[in-house]
Parts: sequence; structure tokens; C-alpha cells
Amino acid sequence: MARRRHKTSSYRHAGPTRGRHAAYIGTLHVARPGSATVETPEGTFLVARGGLREGMDGDEATVVLVKRGPGEPQAVVQGVLRRACERFVGTFEVAGPLGAVVALDERIRRDFFVLPDDESPQRLGVAEGDVVEARILTYPSRHEAGVVTVERRIGRPEGLDLPIEKIIASNGLAVRFGEPALAQAAGISVDAEGALAAQPRRRDLRDLLCVTVDPATARDFDDAVSCEGLPEGGWRLGVHIADVSHYVLPGTPIDLEARSRTCSAYLVDRVIPMLPEQLCNDACSLVPGQDRLAMSVLCTVTREGEVTGSEACCSVIRSKARLSYDEVDALLAGAAPDSLPCVEGTDPARVARALAGLDALACARRDVRRRRGSVDFDTVEAKVELDEDGSPVGVSVRRRTRATSLVEEAMLVANEAVAGMLAGREDTLPAAFRVHERPAPDSMGQAILALRELDVLALGEADRLRAADPFAIQDVLGRAHGTAAEFPANSLLLRAQKRAIYLPRNDGHYALGAQAYCHFTSPIRRYPDVTVHRALKVLIGMAADAGMDAKTRACELAALPQLCRTCSDRERAADAASRESQQVKMAELYARHVGESFSGIVVGVERYGLFVRLDETCAEGLLPTRALGDEWFAHDEGTMCLTGESTGRVWRLGQRVAVTVSGCKPEKGQIDFTLARGARPGRATRKDER
Repeated sequence: MARRRHKTSSYRHAGPTRGRHAAYIGTLHVARPGSATVETPEGTFLVARGGLREGMDGDEATVVLVKRGPGEPQAVVQGVLRRACERFVGTFEVAGPLGAVVALDERIRRDFFVLPDDESPQRLGVAEGDVVEARILTYPSRHEAGVVTVERRIGRPEGLDLPIEKIIASNGLAVRFGEPALAQAAGISVDAEGALAAQPRRRDLRDLLCVTVDPATARDFDDAVSCEGLPEGGWRLGVHIADVSHYVLPGTPIDLEARSRTCSAYLVDRVIPMLPEQLCNDACSLVPGQDRLAMSVLCTVTREGEVTGSEACCSVIRSKARLSYDEVDALLAGAAPDSLPCVEGTDPARVARALAGLDALACARRDVRRRRGSVDFDTVEAKVELDEDGSPVGVSVRRRTRATSLVEEAMLVANEAVAGMLAGREDTLPAAFRVHERPAPDSMGQAILALRELDVLALGEADRLRAADPFAIQDVLGRAHGTAAEFPANSLLLRAQKRAIYLPRNDGHYALGAQAYCHFTSPIRRYPDVTVHRALKVLIGMAADAGMDAKTRACELAALPQLCRTCSDRERAADAASRESQQVKMAELYARHVGESFSGIVVGVERYGLFVRLDETCAEGLLPTRALGDEWFAHDEGTMCLTGESTGRVWRLGQRVAVTVSGCKPEKGQIDFTLARGARPGRATRKDER
């Protein structure tokens, strides 16, 4: 339905609601003080002035829609169901006998006080004007201020990267390990020979040709791969993962810290790890030429890509080469094997043959997955590069390559193989499965009109998409590939998907077309992988190595449902923090380019403007409606178009546009555009775009 731009209402406050109104549940989004929306399954609505009440950004709340003038209904918050913000960063002030923390985030314009009997400011040495991390004890209401306690003194404002600190706090990321965990980590050392002697079931695989393949900047190497050709054709694939569960037993200080964090967070300027550095960068890092304990999965794969057998074991391995994606891509493109940095005594030609086998195996596996309905969304990772002072100097854009693909496919094989071993044993083995449900028909239906507008739907395809037929999704993505519609189509279909979560049971993975799936390959940075390793050790007769006696297993089984929920929630928070930190530095980078023009593509259409993604860096910014012309624009949510009511000019998803950077707000991660001089206006038809 087309919508007009909202006019200012004469009604200044929502006030109490009268009569009976339908209640909706949605997520609140506060753009700035006095401006908020609520996203519900029935649509997104503006929050009436004064209607936010006790709600805050990100909260899940019940709202009712009220009519306050000639415009569309607006929302009024009736109650908060779940709070999103538990911590925030702010400036400490003295207010008589009270302390006060003023949030740096302008979306949190509420009063928060530290009570006189709270000694946290004195204990932490907090002075007036210091930047602190505050934890909310009591949330503000319409009649009372909120109460906080000071969790951490961050420092004086000068010299701090306050936007990043704000992101860390607002997403509840823990930045320091407790002393017990650090003390435990300091006492950990690698004793491969001792492990082999004490554990007859642990296999010595040090003669196997294993290599690590990671980004050039990686500091920890938690996975290695091996690949041997078989006489009858096909391959013997090995995926070898750092044996974290050997060092981290249930209930130990490190385990409790990891269980609380559940995952590492990768921000633009730092990594906030799940495990102490001693483990990540030393004992559990598969350093070339060094003996390391591992969990190995060995799979037999036919030349057609079918997995015909798999086994798991505890092992000791010795990596023969630490390779980067660029080095592997160069080799696969024809570079000489001699360029590979191998451990002394390792034949580079042998490493090259193994990599060629992995590349061929990856191609075969992609075909297998496609035939069974796996859906691969083509994502691009843009990372802002920083100098030593934390200032942005450029952007690296990483796309899927042959090197990244061969590692990805090997990990998928291992994860699926392990899930198959554990599936059906959920009552006795406490392991977190990775579950992805089929998207809802309504969600897919919302994407269909926009996809039709992009001209990527074939005749009769809409019904198949609405039913979430994975082969229909494959066809649409294939049709959009290499065109201006590629990114918008990927984005639309990706948003229509349900988010993958962790569950204590196997419910399959829709997007991968897998009957059973789990995360096994990254126990350094994901706690669900640790649960899988421990369960796998119980299955193969190595329960004692993981501290999984019968009593512990019973406790872990009882706690697993809540643990899975926590892992899913913390994963979302870590992803949000990573995304927000990139946006902050991207805006900081483009603040130096105000007045310069760039080409891009429209990737989002809202009533208030167009979201444009720049070609070179994948940076996104807002081209507001007011910059499109001096006329009213009707917004069609279904087709994602803005139409000028006077000229009939249309701005739509997937349209190419030239924009000029008009301003940036780095603290908000916001880039603003205007139309570049001479830029072509929106078009009334699509004829010239086909």
C-alpha cells in the first residue's frame, strides 16, 4: 500500500488510550530522542509523541495503535516484555548525595542515578567526568528515574574511542577475564607425548599432511585440513580441530567464563575472545611444525562428492604449513608450488596436490548440496582497515574465492558428519545442534513483490517461493547473479529466512539442505562447539578426557536448553557489535570524503529515503527523500518504490545512482548522501534497465 510522507500532527501527546485497541508485540527502534518506530509482524509503525513511555531502544514491547489526527495510526507502548539494554557507557557526574551516569548514546535519554549506599564509584576510583560502564539495576518508568551501579571505569574521555566503548557496553560484551580463569590458563601447557602415552585411544597423526588455511592477519589457527587421493577415485578428507575440551573441563574457571561469554566478538579494532589468550594463541593454536592435540574427523568422499563413511578420534597432529587465502588462491590460479611457506622437510609439491584435491572436493560438494536444495547466499565482507592509532585508512572487501570455498566445504562436511554421529542420542549426549527452520510463507510473500519489481521472477515462480521451495530460491539467485539486482535479491531472500539457532535437539538445517547439522569446527570461539566435542568424546569412549562422567552429563543435559538460548542470544549480540563497529569506522573514513561523489546501488527503500550501497567499499548511507526533489513521494512497501506524485518519477530497489557524501556522524555509524550533480533522476519505467 502506498504511503504519504507523514505530516506534523496537532496532537502533541499520545496520553492514555480509550476504548479497546488491538495489542501487538514488536521491537522498539529509537532513532533519536522523540523519534521511534516499532517493528511488528503486522508492519512497522511510528511511535506517537509521548507514546514510548518506559520503552527503550531494542526492547520487546506490547503496543496499541491509536488514531491521533488525519495520518496513519501510531503506536503507544503499553508494557515492556523484554529489555534489550542491560549496560551502557556514560559520563559519571555528582548530583548531591547521588551519583549520576549520563549515557553517551543519545537514544538513552533517561535519568540514571547511583544510590548513596553504592560504593562502586569509590571502589573503582571513579572521578567526576570519567567515562564508565554502568549496569542497570532498575529501569526508569514514567514516574521514577532508573538506578545503576558502576561496573567498570573506562577512563578519561580524551584518548578513548568512545563509540566503540559504547558498542561494547550496550551489547554486554565482557572485556576482562577473572583472575581464576587467567591463573588456570597460565598453568596450561602442551604435552602431546604425555597425552599419547596416557590415552591409548588417542591417535598419532603427526605424519599426516595437515595444513592451516586462514586470513593473512589471523593469529589463532584452530582448524587444519588434510586430503589424500584414493586409488579408486575420491578423497580421504581430514578436518582437525584444536582439542579445547582437553584443557577446558566442565565447571572450571575458564569453562565458566566461556559459558558466560558463549562466543568471541570480532570488532573492527579488536577481538574480544571467549577463551584466554594463552589458549587461543598458544596451546590450542595449530602452529606449523608444533605438536598439538586435536579432534579429528576423517571422511571418505567419492569423486561425485558423496560422503560414504566417517569416523572421529582424539589425535595429535603437526601442521606442515600455515597458508593464507591469497597464497592458496595464487597456487590454484597457476603459481609455482615453491612459493608455499612449508615447514622444513615438507615437499611443497605434495602440499599443492593436497590443495588441488581439496579444491576438486569442494566443487563436487557444492554440486551435491545444490542437488539436495542447499541455498547459498552470495555475501560480501567489507572490513575497514585501521592504522596503529585506530584511524581508518581504507576498506578491504573479501568475496568468496576458491581458497575460502575449499575450507568452507571441508568444515561443512565435518560439521554434518559429526551431527550425524550425535543425532538420535539427544537424551544421553548433551550437544547443541545448529538448527535452521523453513521460512514462513508470509515472510517469503513479503519479498515477492520486490523481487518481481527487480525483474528476477519467472512465470509461476511466486507460488514456489511462497512455499519456500529451495530450488526456486536457487533459480532466483542464479537469475540475479551478475546484474544490478544481485545484492538486493540476495538481501531480500536472506531477510525472509529465519535465523539459525542452537537447540538441544536435531531439527535439521533448511538452508544447507542437511538432515542434521552442528558446529564442531570452532571451539576456540564458540561454546556450542565445546559441547559437541565433549559429547563426541563420550561417544568414542574418551569421556574422561572431557570430564564427562555420568553425573556431569546429567547436569549438562538439564542445563542445555537454557544454554542453547543463551548461545543464540549472545551470538546475535556479538554480530551486532561487529556490524556496528564497522559502521562507526566506515563513517569516520567517509567523513574525510564529504563533498566527493561515488556510484552505488539502491539496497533499501523507506518512506524517509533510499539506502545506497557504494560499489567500491560496500559502505551504506541514506539518501533522504528531501534530496530526491521538491515534491511529495508515495512509498509502496510491497514493491519498495518511492514515486514522485507530481512528476511520476520512480526510485526503486536495485537502481543505480550517483551520490555525493553530504555529511557523516561517526558516533552513530551514519553516512548521509545527496544526489551527485548531474545524477539521473528516478525513472518512470523499467524499460531502459532491462
